[in-house]
Amino acid sequence: MKIVHFFRSPVGGIFRHVRDLLAEQSAAGHQVGIICDANTGGDYENQLFEQIQPQLNLGLHRISMARSISPLDIATLFKARALISELSPDVVHCHSAKAGIHGRIAARYSSSPSNPIKAFYCPHGGAMHYDAGSLKGKVFFTAERFMERFTARLVFVSEYERNAYHEKVGKPRCPEAIVYNGLATEEFEPVAPLDEAKDFMYIGMMRDLKGPDLFLEALGKLQARREKKITAMFVGDGPDKDKYLHQIKNLGLVDCVSVYPAMPAREAFSMAKVIVVPSRAESMPYLVLEAIAAQMPIVATCVGGIPEIFQDRSEDLVPPGDAGALAEKMLSTLEDETRETRARTFAEQLKTRFSLPVMAESVETIYRD
Repeated sequence: MKIVHFFRSPVGGIFRHVRDLLAEQSAAGHQVGIICDANTGGDYENQLFEQIQPQLNLGLHRISMARSISPLDIATLFKARALISELSPDVVHCHSAKAGIHGRIAARYSSSPSNPIKAFYCPHGGAMHYDAGSLKGKVFFTAERFMERFTARLVFVSEYERNAYHEKVGKPRCPEAIVYNGLATEEFEPVAPLDEAKDFMYIGMMRDLKGPDLFLEALGKLQARREKKITAMFVGDGPDKDKYLHQIKNLGLVDCVSVYPAMPAREAFSMAKVIVVPSRAESMPYLVLEAIAAQMPIVATCVGGIPEIFQDRSEDLVPPGDAGALAEKMLSTLEDETRETRARTFAEQLKTRFSLPVMAESVETIYRD
């Protein structure tokens, strides 16, 4: 098949999801290409594009794609349609809300009886995080309902995401499926902490939705009550990073927190003893899967699809938005002498449920159906 992955921002979990899928699809003999935004991502993402370039038989195509609704959307749509018409794929696989609209419309109006193009859509949380009563929520949920007529199948990455869609948009009028994110076999190899590893690490997008401000607030609370200095890693890039750097200064954590740009998760894991995921909202975060697979002790919030990962360990999760509860859980995990044994057992349990080959095979079956 000829498959085009259409998404907006080449960062974070969505980009990881696309890279995993296209690697498996290319290895299976399919021709694969990417259409994404030209204005997001940095040096790290450019390195990732270079790594996957040999797998992109249909090329890498970057166009301007605004995050919010914009008058520029019309120009973006025309560019998207021209690209899809030129590439003439069998499948356009759209990821996240904004790209889901552009990609599905472009696929529909590039399709013909002699060249039928099927569009598939994975929300990845996206618009599902909006309040149904907000103006943005009403606009996007109305758009989601309208776009079902252009959709061969909805593909959700978690039961939480599927339920959110049913609640906020309605029961889909097109087919739907759930396919969990998957990890490669080598990702289940343990990562050993370095001798100089810090106590805690936040790694991910620097935006309020992911809770880096809550992580820093929790560190401040711990530092205020402990004689021994708390140490932490703060890893990632994003639109709000400067705000968090000011927060580090205001909380008096400059000597405690080491700040780094985005880097591969497994490379970063060795620099800390406990991984902290303080998100306010999620769908099915790769970071949580990666950390557990690497046998890293983890503190996470009870949001989105994370309870589906933790299952009978869900009582270990922290309420979202509560820096005090987050601080307590961080400290108890750091002081738990059994944390490495528990992390090893958790990784073994995860291996049977989140497999990259199974994910790719499930998606291909959906395409063929």
